[in-house]
Amino acid sequence: MDPITMEGGYNGSDEEKEDVEETTSHLRDRFRLSTISIAESEAKQDNMEISQPVIVCISDLAFKYAEQLAEDLEMFAHHAGRKSVNMNDVIISAHRNTHLADLLRSFSYNLKAKEPQSEKKRKKSSSKESKGLPSVLNLDP
Repeated sequence: MDPITMEGGYNGSDEEKEDVEETTSHLRDRFRLSTISIAESEAKQDNMEISQPVIVCISDLAFKYAEQLAEDLEMFAHHAGRKSVNMNDVIISAHRNTHLADLLRSFSYNLKAKEPQSEKKRKKSSSKESKGLPSVLNLDP
């Protein structure tokens, strides 16, 4: 069950439902303000004008996309038996957009490279390397 969209038969009290609706409304408003700010900034930078109805439409579509993405990520994590989303879930969510998936993989590898490794991780990686196992395994066809 998704507490934001109240799918899956939400059985909470009316007060809890109102709290969820209020939170969703607040998130949607903040998202809309951010979208408007970004659109106006980009338009100004390119010496363009964007009508208010177009900005509102883009904002609503982007919010709905973000909601769907959040649901997909939650399902991917649940399917993997986890309670939290990880970077692999995000990469999987971009499987239809190969360019985006490649950018996300690259970003993920760069983040992992910047992470300080503990002594335990170093010992594990060095023992794997001594056995001749590859440090990165790409499963893409």
